[in-house]
Formats: sequence, C-alpha cells, structure tokens
Amino acid sequence: MPRRRTTSSASSTAPSAPSAPSSSPTPRNRTPQPVRVRRRSFGDFVKAFFAFVALAGLVAGVPLALALTVGWPLPGGAPSLDWLQREITVETFLHILTVIVWLAWAQFTACVLVEVKAALSGAGVPGRVPGSGPSQLLARQLVAALLLVGATAASLTPGLSQLGQSLEGNQRPAVAAAQQTPGLFAQQQEQAAATAGALAEQAGQAEQAAARADGGGSAAHGDTKYYRIQPPEGRHHDSLWEVAERHLGDGRRYKEIFELNKDRVQPDGSRLSEASLIRPGWIMEMPGDARGGELVEMPDEAPNVSEQVQQQISDYARSGDHAQGGGHTGGGSGDARVSLPEQRPAPATPAPATPAPATPAPSAGQEHATPAAGQAEASFGLPEALLAAPLLAAGLLGALGRRRRQALWQSALGAVGGRRGMEPPTPTGDAQDVQDALLVGADPDGVRLLDRSLRGLAASLAAESRALPVVYAAWMSGNGDLHLQLAQPAGKPPAPWQLGQDQTFWMLTRAEAERYEEAETAAPYPGLVSLGTMDDSRLLLNLEAVPGIVSLSGTEADRAAVFASVAAELATNGWSDRMTITLVGFGDDLTPLAPNRIRHLDGFEDLFETMSAETRQRRGALGAAGHDSVLTGRTGPAQHTRWAPHLVLLAAQPSDEEALRLAELAADAGRLGIGYLVGTGGTDLPGAAWEMEITGQGRLLAPLLGLELDAQLLPVAQQRAVVELFSDADPEHGSDGSGGSGNRPPFLVDVSEQGRPAVYARLVGTYEIIGLDAPDGDRSAQLHEALALLLLHREGVHPRVLSSALWPRGVTEDVRDALLDRLRTWLGTDPDGGARLRTDATGRLTLARSVVSDLDVLRSLYYEATQGRGAGSRQVRGRLLTDALVLVRGPLLADRPEGRYRWLTHEIIDAQLPLLVADTGLALCEFHLERDRAEKAIEALNAALRTAPADERLWHELLRATHATDDTDRLRALAADLIGRSGARGLPPRTEALLDELLPTWRDGAAAAG
Repeated sequence: MPRRRTTSSASSTAPSAPSAPSSSPTPRNRTPQPVRVRRRSFGDFVKAFFAFVALAGLVAGVPLALALTVGWPLPGGAPSLDWLQREITVETFLHILTVIVWLAWAQFTACVLVEVKAALSGAGVPGRVPGSGPSQLLARQLVAALLLVGATAASLTPGLSQLGQSLEGNQRPAVAAAQQTPGLFAQQQEQAAATAGALAEQAGQAEQAAARADGGGSAAHGDTKYYRIQPPEGRHHDSLWEVAERHLGDGRRYKEIFELNKDRVQPDGSRLSEASLIRPGWIMEMPGDARGGELVEMPDEAPNVSEQVQQQISDYARSGDHAQGGGHTGGGSGDARVSLPEQRPAPATPAPATPAPATPAPSAGQEHATPAAGQAEASFGLPEALLAAPLLAAGLLGALGRRRRQALWQSALGAVGGRRGMEPPTPTGDAQDVQDALLVGADPDGVRLLDRSLRGLAASLAAESRALPVVYAAWMSGNGDLHLQLAQPAGKPPAPWQLGQDQTFWMLTRAEAERYEEAETAAPYPGLVSLGTMDDSRLLLNLEAVPGIVSLSGTEADRAAVFASVAAELATNGWSDRMTITLVGFGDDLTPLAPNRIRHLDGFEDLFETMSAETRQRRGALGAAGHDSVLTGRTGPAQHTRWAPHLVLLAAQPSDEEALRLAELAADAGRLGIGYLVGTGGTDLPGAAWEMEITGQGRLLAPLLGLELDAQLLPVAQQRAVVELFSDADPEHGSDGSGGSGNRPPFLVDVSEQGRPAVYARLVGTYEIIGLDAPDGDRSAQLHEALALLLLHREGVHPRVLSSALWPRGVTEDVRDALLDRLRTWLGTDPDGGARLRTDATGRLTLARSVVSDLDVLRSLYYEATQGRGAGSRQVRGRLLTDALVLVRGPLLADRPEGRYRWLTHEIIDAQLPLLVADTGLALCEFHLERDRAEKAIEALNAALRTAPADERLWHELLRATHATDDTDRLRALAADLIGRSGARGLPPRTEALLDELLPTWRDGAAAAG
C-alpha cells in the first residue's frame, strides 16, 4: 500500500497527499503542516551524473562509435548467390557482430524511451519491450537514478494499477515491476517518493494561502460545496477517504460523499458506482459542513477555476436528483486497491457494493450459523471469533480429525504402549467451547468448492497452454460466488469462469463451482488466507503474491490475534498442498497444529540468514528452469516441490536497520512465492507494499487499498484452547505407558440384568429404537438424527452444535426450540419424573442414563472384559467378549438416508468403531486359542472382519488361527483370498513375511495365479 516515505504523518490539502486514518475529531489537513523531507544529497547528484553519462554513452555514443569505426554493416544492394559461397573472412564476422550490436542498441534505446515515457507521465505500468528483460531493467535503473533529483522521480515507478479499478488510488509497484526491482532501486523509489511528497505539501500550502488571500468568503453564497478529483502526482492519487479526512475531519465519512454522488453522471460520461473507483476530473458534491480551500462553493462564481470546470460543476449540480441506471466503466488498468467485487445475486436485481458495512456482516460461506442466534445465544459462551471464521474453523476441524484418527491407528498398532483402543479425551472448559465453535462455524463445503474451483481453473489454463494469472485476492460472496482479483488483465477466463465487473476480475458462480470434480493438479494459489469480511463478502489475500511486505499496525495484543489467525489457517487450510510457515518471535506454541508446516525462529538474524539462502536458491532454480515466476512452474508438467510457498510472519517490529534489510530481501519475493507479514507499532515500515491496521474494535483498516473489514481474529484464549485440543489428540500426550483409565469410555453402562435401559437405540448396523413409540412421520427422520447425535456425545451437545448439524444452512432459534420440545416430549420422563432430555449447567443438552445405545454397551462390555471384572476371571472375560461381538451388525447407521447425518464427517466414530470391533475380535480370538479352539477363534475373527475388513491385524491372526488347524489347503485358499484382495498394490510387507513363515510355498501359488 503506497504512502509517503517520510517520518511525519502530517499531510496537506493537496489532493495528492495521502493521509492515514486519524482519531482526531478535527481535520489534520485544514492547515498544512510541515513535513520532514529527505533532502537530496551529494551522492544523489553523483548517481544522477553517472546515470546521465551512461545513458548518453549507450544511447548516443554507441551508434556514433559504430558509424565512425565500422560504418553501416549491411550491403548496399541485394546480394547475389555468389555471396553465399564466399569464404567467411574476419571482416564478414565483424560485420555480423556489428549487426548484433546495432540490434542490441536499438532494443536498449526502445527500453529507455518506454521507461522515460512512463516516468514522466506517471500513468500505469511501463510497456514491456519483447525479449528485453535485463536491458529494460538496466534502463529503468539508469532513468530512476537520473530522475531521482527531480520531482518526477516519484512517478517513475508505476502504481499497482492492475487490481480491477481505475488509476485513481494510491499505488505501489505492480507485480511485474516489483519482481524486477532490486533492493537498491526500492530505496531510490522511497527517496523519490519523499521528495514528491514534499513538493505536494508545498503546493498545498501555496494553494491554501492563495485561497485565504482571496478572501474565502464564498460560503456566504450557499451551503452546497463541490470538489473536483485531482490528477495524480507521482504515486499519490486522490481517494474519497483522503478527501473526507481533509475536508470533513474524518476519513470514515467518505461514505457520505459516496452516497451524495452515487450513480450521478460525471463529466466524462461515467458514473460513480464504488467508493474506491474514482477518476481525475470527476466532480463530488460535499456535505454542508465540508471545509477547505480546495472546495468550490458557488460554481457560477468560482474565481479560482477555469470556465470549463465552472460549466462542468454547474452541469453536475443540475444532476442532483441522483439519476439511476448505467453501470460504471471501470477500466481494466485498475488502481492500487483490493476492491470489493460487485455482488450480483440475480441479473435483474444487482446489489450495490458499498465499501464498508455499517454493521458487521455475516461471514461468507457461513452456512452453519443460525441467523437469529447471534445475540440471543451470546450467553452460551461460544467464541464468536471462531463462529465468524468458517474457513479457519473448517481447516482446524479437519486437521483435528486427522490428528485424532492418526492417534487411534498409532494406539491400535501398538505405536504407543498401553494406549490400544483408547478413546480421545473429552475436552472441557475453554477447549470444549472452542470445539463447539469449530463445529458450528466450520464451512467444509466452502473449503471444498474453493479448492476444486482453483485447481479446476489451473487445469483448464494448462489445457489451453496459458499461464496462471497473478492473483492478489479472492472474494467469497455471501451467495457462494468466487471472485478472483488479478494483478493485471489476463484475457478471457476459461469456462465456466467469466469476467467480473471488469477485466481484472474473474468470477465463478456457486452453481458452476458445484460441477467441478477433483482435478489432478497442484494447488495454484496456496498462499490465500482469510483476513475478514466486508459487505457480506470474505476477503482472502494472496500473501505470496504481494510485491513486497505487508505491514500490520495496531496494539501488540490485537496484532497477535491477527497473526495467530493467519498462522492457524495457513497451517490447516484445505486449498494448499504444501507450505512452509515461519513464525519469528512468536507462536512456538502453535507448532502442534501442523508440525510439518510450521517452524519457529527466535529472532531476526536467524530469519535473515535462512531467508537469504532460500531467496538465492529459489532465484537460481527459477532461472535454471526457465520460469519467470513460481506460477509458471507450480502447475506445469514438473510441478516442482520448490515452488511451494513460504510465508513469513514477523510479529515483532524490526529495527530500522532490520527493516531496510528485510525490505531489500523482499523486493523480489512476489515472483519467488515468498510472502512477508510484518507487525509494526507505527505506520512507517520501509518496503511495505500494503499497509493495514487492526483496531481495538476488531476492524482491519487499509484505507488506501479501499478496505475496511471485520477482521478475522484468533484471540489468545481461543488460541490456547485450540492448541490444547491438538495436544490432547497426540497419543503420547499425558501417557504413562500403563494404559489403565486412559481406555475408559466416557459413558459406562450397567451391563448386568438389573441395568436394563428404558430406551435402547441400535446404531451399529440398521438404526432401530426400542422402548419408544414411532414419532410423527414428517418429523421422524429429524428426531432420529437428533437422538443419534446426542447418543454419540454423552458429554453433552451445545444447542448451536445441534442446530448446525441438523440445518447446515442455518435455522431460526424458534424452529430449533420447537424441535427440542418435540424431542423432549418423544423421549418422555423416567419413573422418578426426571426428563430424559436435560440441560446441564453449561447449557448443553444431555441424555439421562436410562437412554442407551448399543455402541455404549459395546464399549462398556469391552472395557469390563479387558480392565474390569473380566480382567481377573477368564470365564467372565469370554462371556463379555462374546456378548460384545454379537452386538456388531454392520457399519454405523448403515441405512441412514442420503443427505442426512452430514455431521458424521466431523466425527471420528467411523475410525473408532472398526478399531473397537477389531480389538474385541482379537481379544476373543486370543481367549479361544488359549484353549486350542482354533475354529472358535476363526469364527470370532470372521465376525470382526465384517465390520473392519481393512484391519491388517485381523488377517494376521486369521492366518495364524487357520495354520493352527493344520489344514494346508485351507491356509492356501486364505492366502489366495488375501492376494486377490490386495490388488495391484500387493500384500503389505508384514503380511508377506508372515506368509513366508506359515506357508513357504505361497509365492508359487501367487505366480501361477498371476
């Protein structure tokens, strides 16, 4: 994000002088304040002199020397065929070299002319001379050094003009320029910008002094005031925020200016449709309390403007009825802003896109949230930060599920002693609240659609032999549409993508995204990360593509919440294949979220050493591979792992010297796939391409980018609770190697005859309920699903978790409460009068002990057999294990209807149940083999395999039990069955080793079958 590179934040009334948001109630720019400007040093003049000499020598000296020494190398007429048969002499060779030098001179001269034109005009990115990367870079540096001593140097470096809007925003170098700009040139740009800013200050002071000398009494003629958008000066461009801050005292009042002028026809025939899309020469009607010398209060009697401008203002004043219709004509060249895409839910009813909502809007993709539950249920204590972060919540929930499954398998395979069959610990306190918030807030469908859409786009572009465009941001709208904001126009997107509001927006509707299948291609934009919401749209910034550093200012605690959110989402998101996240000076406790992605460095020196080496390596690898950026190598045939993004989060503000070193290091980061997010206590960070500020009210501000978001945060309390969930899922966490109570199920059932339940639900297999009358047919499926959720969570279910599970797209509070009343009535009461559906002290819904499922009984029987009464009595153990295996009738909820029970994807019961059944079958097999009852053991193992057919342990014990029967043909048939099941992958190594021991000739049979 562009800004004046001075140590003062004061600004002037000049329209080109940017100013940051201020909390002061009065305008800072009403009286111009002096600024400290870096004066041109003797070294600057020396650089400019040598640059002039070099340019003169290369542009004028080279052709003059060639003309005097060699002359024109081409023949004067058409050569004859004899010329081709002549011997190549030294003179001929010199003529060929001379032609090459002439061509190189012509190319370099063209580069100089292109760079000088762009520098003097200050409009847009310089044109690229074909095949002249190094030549154009040299020309750019020489021209920059030459113009450094003049005010035009500020306009040398073009703005970030490819972000989907016109050239009126404050700008930073476009990615194409920033990728070719070395660290030294970046410092020259900074110095030039400071000089231009000083001249703008002086011009503003002179203009205001002239206005005061003129009398300034025009206010007496009327209350209507007008402002004319000023042309850019260098990299400084007018914006409504700055106009509001100068003339209304508060940049946030830009919305008032926008509303006064929205959709009115401007002098160039276009209309204002977005607050961030303004153009030089446009007229803005101002609120009545606007003040300042730049305002024109009486268009017909304005002495300080030309007659043409007076006429334009007069014509504009007559359009005060705010005529509607017509779209804006945002050009494809764009400005330096991440703008909000137009929301178009239906062609007939376009929704206006206002840049900043007056109230926080619901997050995009938040399908699981209950619309009416935000305030009514705040007392339940769920962390609102996670409820409003659907993509972050989905990533954390998915990663937590994978971690818990991994722990289960490690326990089952004996990787950690004494943990076989262990139940994941039930979270309590803050960890339980955070887990509930993840379940409510997660939007896995949104993550899936985003991932498939981006990979599908990459596959389509690859099929057309087109390169991936540089994407700065992605917007996920409230209706599920996806908008990509490109750094520069990239032509027509491949179907089903379509152009958005202009050439720098590609849009994909949710309906089209639903049709995408899995694409076998690398993730094209793994550096996208959610920052917050704006007008019901969620912004994802592509950190690895930003041409330089992204700075974040604010208090340390507020910055930490943003950094934690960014780190957690990058570590667990579903649209990245691989990634390295380096946390500097913070976040060592975040490592459990993704040990293979997150690494922690203690300080800046470690960071600089590490990133310097990686920057050199990536730059060399790109050159060796012939790629201009990571995008061209990431999704090509090779899909090199070295093109994976590396994102650096530096929470502590670096010193001045460290900041300069970091700025030089990050100058080429955009094309290398390296992103930097740096925290700062102030607003002046060298090398910052974009600047953002987090406020104490949770607002993320970037006024010069046109952004004002409801920030996505992960406060320290929720951060600790999330880490606790992941740490508890580690199988080694808290293990003493002795097992014991670690395997105790969360709910033990009385398995004696006296413990017969009042309501018995059969979940393992076909869903059946015993002890209750069938509910009303229209409500039966929903009541059964709610009861199943409660039975699988005996610790209690938060009401919002229940509603988000049954109504993934949201439901009102009264509808949910009506369902709970019906469920409570259906379950009834116990003989003592207590309701079977209850609410505990935390507000969670629980079931009475008289309501039991077969899964509860199965867990309790296995526990009693292995650690309870059966541990000391062989007879009791055999009976309990046999009873347990009889309960297994198939997979969990085998007949569940399609479209329901989608919440099971968040559960790990699908992994727990097969392991529990396998452990039960193995224990019963061992019980029978102790008495040489091989057939009984085989029967028990076959019963367990019907539910857990992929458990390798069961097959091994079945081989041993079959071998114990001394029936070689039966063992050979079992081996053939195993080989057939393994398919092309072949048998696992441990299974092969066991067959070598039990049946040495099995390979002969396998070869014959093959």
